[in-house]
Amino acid sequence: MSSSHSQNMKIGIVGFGTFGQFLAKTIIKQGHTITATSRSDYSHLCLQMGIHFFSDMSAFLDAENDVILLCTSILSLAEVMRSMPLTCLKRPTLFVDVLSVKEHPRNLLLRTLPGELDILCTHPMFGPISGKDGWKDLTFMYDKVRIQDEAKCSRFLQIFETEGCRMVEMSCEEHDKAAARSQFITHTIGRTLGEMDIRSTPIDTKGFETLVQLKETTMKCSFDLYSGLFTHNRFAIQELENLEHALFKVKEMLVQRMKEEQGQEKTES
Repeated sequence: MSSSHSQNMKIGIVGFGTFGQFLAKTIIKQGHTITATSRSDYSHLCLQMGIHFFSDMSAFLDAENDVILLCTSILSLAEVMRSMPLTCLKRPTLFVDVLSVKEHPRNLLLRTLPGELDILCTHPMFGPISGKDGWKDLTFMYDKVRIQDEAKCSRFLQIFETEGCRMVEMSCEEHDKAAARSQFITHTIGRTLGEMDIRSTPIDTKGFETLVQLKETTMKCSFDLYSGLFTHNRFAIQELENLEHALFKVKEMLVQRMKEEQGQEKTES
């Protein structure tokens, strides 16, 4: 992407927690201007990063951002959208979310935002840990839910294309169906291992080392994120039931084999 002034955008980030900060560092590096607002006071950090922090939502929306990037938690998005005095917007604006579920924000934004405001639903399939050394070959999913200004949408997507992301366009429904089987199940296995309190031993196999790493990685994520993956993805409940059924079936197979071997031992004796 060209670094010329005409290509640079003013991007407002709503929710300047860990993930918002993570995205901001690369967006700034590309020459875009960032403003931010958040429930917590990040004014000192923003000052260090060269970002204008707004504690007042009205002033933030009045700042003439080209893009509003929603980096809130899944559970707080509805409340955040209700708190936005959208009449403060001075220009047609592209609203982009980066939540880990997609049908929920799509439906909420379509209900909340007037028709002249564009909507792009996205999910960077990486974070501060997996993306700490760059975003090359990491997956970025997006759905152009309601786009009238194609040029602005393309300029935003180029942020991720420029970093070498693998760009995947798919519907929000397709995303949630796939994510319920991949991301939600991954977190569920990790959380289950956490409840079992598995720890490294002196005789770990490589497979077990992987499981310990999975537990540690998923347990670093907030329970709000995990519960959001379940509560706001309509496909998650079926995958949870599939996991329970599979575990029960495996247990049945083991018990059956044990009974067969015990019966054979009695016959031989």
